[in-house]
Amino acid sequence: MQKKKSPKKTAPGRSSSGNKRLLIEKAERIKLLILDVDGVLTDGSIILDNAGNEYKRFHVRDGHGIKLLQRYGVEVVIITGRRSKVVDLRAKELGIKHIYQRCLDKVVAYEDIKSRLSLRDDEIAYMGDDVVDIPLMKRVGLAVAVSDAQQDIIAFADIVTDEEGGKCAVRSITEFILKAKGLWREIIDGYAKA
Repeated sequence: MQKKKSPKKTAPGRSSSGNKRLLIEKAERIKLLILDVDGVLTDGSIILDNAGNEYKRFHVRDGHGIKLLQRYGVEVVIITGRRSKVVDLRAKELGIKHIYQRCLDKVVAYEDIKSRLSLRDDEIAYMGDDVVDIPLMKRVGLAVAVSDAQQDIIAFADIVTDEEGGKCAVRSITEFILKAKGLWREIIDGYAKA
């Protein structure tokens, strides 16, 4: 079982590289954050009722972090292996324009969005929680895993958040990217003046 926190904090959580400056440089370049859903935006639970309705629980601060990234020019995309109306609703609510659901091969969706937005690998961050996320984590400029991720993907992560999926892990990485870009003080000052 992995520890939740390391004694020396290098980023929002732990870093496999151990080099805080390198992580900040990687985060500065990010123009796109790609998110998995189950286990990243949610705690991984899938709740079905007797009528076949699916329920997911999202954290409001993760959503606010996504909106902040978008406000400062960082696109957010969802790529997920499952298909769910709930994901469509949440994405619409957050203004996420590009959603790839039922992606059995996430690399195909990744290459499509990279081409559509004319981005390089080093301008993209990906956040995942399970072994199906490894191919994307190997390609992107900043690979992130949630703290309760499946153990085998930790080796592929630049950063492991302190938070679990669905419990502000996304907010943690959105703040890290905004801080790396030198925008966080402006955000806080804006709220303080309101």
